[in-house]
Amino acid sequence: MSTTLLNDLWLAGQLRTLDHALAQSLRRLDRDTPDAVLAAAALASLAVSKGHAGVWLADPQPLLDADTGIEWPRADDWQVQLADSRWVATPDAASVESDPHAPLVLEGGLLYLRRYREYERALALGLQRIAASAVPETGIEPLAPLFAQLFPRASLLPQAEEGAPTDDHQARAAALALRHALLLVTGGPGTGKTTTTARLLVLLAAQARQAGHRPPRIALAAPTGRAAERMAESVRHAVQSLAAAGIGADLLAPLPATGTTLHRLLGTVPDSPRFRHHADNPLPFDVVVVDEASMIDLPLMAKLVDAVADGTRLVLLGDPDQLPSVEAGDVLAAILAAAGGGDRLADEDAEALSPLLGNLPDRHPPTDRHPSSDRHPSSDRHPSSDRHPSSDRHPSSDRHPSSDRHLPTDRHPGAGRDPAPLPADSSTAPGPHLHANDEPPFPGIRVHLQRGYRQSAALDLAPLATAVREGDAGRALSLLRGGALSNVHFHENLADPLQVQGEQLLAHWRALGDAVSPAQALALSTRLRILTAVREGPQGARTLNARIERLLVEGSGTGLPRAGHGHFHGQLIIVTENSYRHRLFNGDIGICLGDGQGALVAWFPGDDPAQPRAFHPAALPAHESAFAMTVHKAQGSEFDEVWLVLPARGNRVLSRELVYTGITRARQVLHLAGSEAVIREALGRHASRWSGLGWRLGASAEALP
Repeated sequence: MSTTLLNDLWLAGQLRTLDHALAQSLRRLDRDTPDAVLAAAALASLAVSKGHAGVWLADPQPLLDADTGIEWPRADDWQVQLADSRWVATPDAASVESDPHAPLVLEGGLLYLRRYREYERALALGLQRIAASAVPETGIEPLAPLFAQLFPRASLLPQAEEGAPTDDHQARAAALALRHALLLVTGGPGTGKTTTTARLLVLLAAQARQAGHRPPRIALAAPTGRAAERMAESVRHAVQSLAAAGIGADLLAPLPATGTTLHRLLGTVPDSPRFRHHADNPLPFDVVVVDEASMIDLPLMAKLVDAVADGTRLVLLGDPDQLPSVEAGDVLAAILAAAGGGDRLADEDAEALSPLLGNLPDRHPPTDRHPSSDRHPSSDRHPSSDRHPSSDRHPSSDRHPSSDRHLPTDRHPGAGRDPAPLPADSSTAPGPHLHANDEPPFPGIRVHLQRGYRQSAALDLAPLATAVREGDAGRALSLLRGGALSNVHFHENLADPLQVQGEQLLAHWRALGDAVSPAQALALSTRLRILTAVREGPQGARTLNARIERLLVEGSGTGLPRAGHGHFHGQLIIVTENSYRHRLFNGDIGICLGDGQGALVAWFPGDDPAQPRAFHPAALPAHESAFAMTVHKAQGSEFDEVWLVLPARGNRVLSRELVYTGITRARQVLHLAGSEAVIREALGRHASRWSGLGWRLGASAEALP
C-alpha cells in the first residue's frame, strides 16, 4: 500500500473509523481528490471529537495521541490545495454563510466541518444581536433606595460617604443589567455569582414596575440538572434572606423557585437534535439566566442564542478558569476574550449608573478592550483525550447547514480563490490575525467577581485554588505538604485510594441502598465522589468503577446481587449520550434501586427534587457506573467530599484547568492523590481549544485563550 498522509494517520491508529470513512466517502465521489485534502477532512472530523471547532493547519500534531513521526505538509501549500478543492468553501467574510454544497470550510487557518463553522458564525451574529439590543429606558435615580437595600456596601445614600467609589463588583453587575441585554458574570467558587443574580433579578423587577410593565418572566437554566438545581436552591435561599431584609413580596414573586436544564428549556423533540424553541419560536421569557456557562458546547450555545428573542436579556454565569465543555468549543473563553477583563467600566455606563455606584475611578472608553484572563496562547495546546461523543455529535438544523448534505459532482467552491491566510506566526492561536469584520467592538458586558473561594467554613480552599489557577506548582505543593489548609488532605504518590480508604469509601456507597426513598438516595449520593483525570488506566474512572463494582457485588457477607445487564441495587450510574426521547442527557447521574419485589429501577432527578423519574435500566441510553467519574463529567456538580486522583504518569489531558475544576468540586473535604511530577506537569499546561469564535467577536490576539 502506498504511503500517504491519510494512510499514515490511519495505520498509526490516530483516526477514528468515522474520520477515515469521511475521507473515503470524498475519495469515492471524486477519485482525483488530493490525499492532502482527504487527510485534512479526516483531521477536521477528529478535531471535533477532541473538543475543537476545527483543525489548526499550521500545527495539527497536538490532535494525535502520540508522536508518530508523521510528516505534515507545509501549511501554506496545504491551504492552497484545500482552497482549490471542490469539497472546501472559502467564505469572503466571517459573517457570510459558507457554500452549503461544500462539507468543509477553510477560514483563518482553520479547516472546519461546515456545520461547526456555521455554528460559530451563527453564534457570533446572535451574541452581537443580543448585546446590541436596546433595553427599556428608565430613570436610574428612583431605584437608588432599593439598590441600597440590596447592596449596602455600594450605597451612596446618607449612611455612605457621598461620592465614594465602591469596589463591590456584585453591585456593579446588577447595576449594569439595567442597561445591557447581554451580561457575563464570572468568578470562582464562593464569589457570589448566584447571590448576585438573585439581587439583579429583583432590580430588574423593580425597573419593570417603575416603567409600568408587567413583572419580568424569568428562566433559570444550566447544562445539567444538578447545576440547575444548585442555582435554583441558591436563588431560593437568597429570596428568603431578601424577604427577611424587607424587600417587597411583589419584587420577589417573579424570581423562579426552580431551574431547568438547557435541553428542557429549549424543548427537546423526541428522536431529534432540533429544539422546539428557535428564532421563529423564541423562548417566552424576558430574562434568561444560565449558570455553568463554561460547560456549554458550541452547538448548544448556538441553539440557545438562536432561541433568545430580541429584547430578552441573557445573563451568563461561569468560572473562566474551569475546563471547557466536553463537546466541541471553548465558548465562554472566546466570549470573555471579546468582552474584556470585567474589572473596568465604560464611561457612559459609569455616568449613567453614578446614582447607584458613585464616581468610579476604573473607567475606560466603551471601545477599549482588555484581556479576559491570564491565559495566553501556549505551545501546550494539547486537546483533551477525555471525551465522550454524544449521540447528537453532528446534529442537523435548518438554520445551521449540515456537513452531511448531498455532495455534488460538478462544483468547485474554492476554485480560483486565494485561501484565507495563516497568521505570520504559526505558533499563535488560530484566527486572531484576521480582521473578522468592520463591526464595532463586541458590546457584551462582563463583570468579574473576585472575593473568596471558600466552599464552607470547614474547607480552606482559597490559597490552593489560587495557586492552581495561576499555575504556581511550587506554591501549590508547599500548601499541600504543609497541612495547614483545613480539610485539604494531600496523599503524595498514592496511586490507589481503595487500598488506603477502601472500607470508608465502600461504607458510603453501601449506605445508598439503605436510603428510605429514591430522592434521599440521590441526595446522599452527592456526599462523596472519586474524580479522575482520565478514563482508562489504573487511575482511570473506568478501572476504578470496575473494581468498586466488584467489591460491592462480591464483598464477603455484604455483596449486592446483580440484575440483568449487570445492574445492581445501589449502583450509581451516569448517562454518556443524549436521549431526547427519555429527556436524559450526557452527564445526568442516577441510581439503581430495588423496588422491593426483586426488580431494579433506575432513578434520575426530575424537575422537582422530591419527585425523581423512574426508568427500567434496560431502556436507558448508553451509561456507566459513576462511583468514580472524570473531572470533565463532574463539571456543574459539587460533592461534600472529593477524592481527586491524578494518574501515576504524565498525560496530555492534564492541565491547570483540570486540577482547578477537580478541587473546586469539593464542598467540605478535599483529598488529592498524585505525585509532584504529575502536579507540576498539570499546572504547567493550559487546556485550550482551536476555535475562531473569539476573533469573530472581535477579540484581540493578546486576549484570546
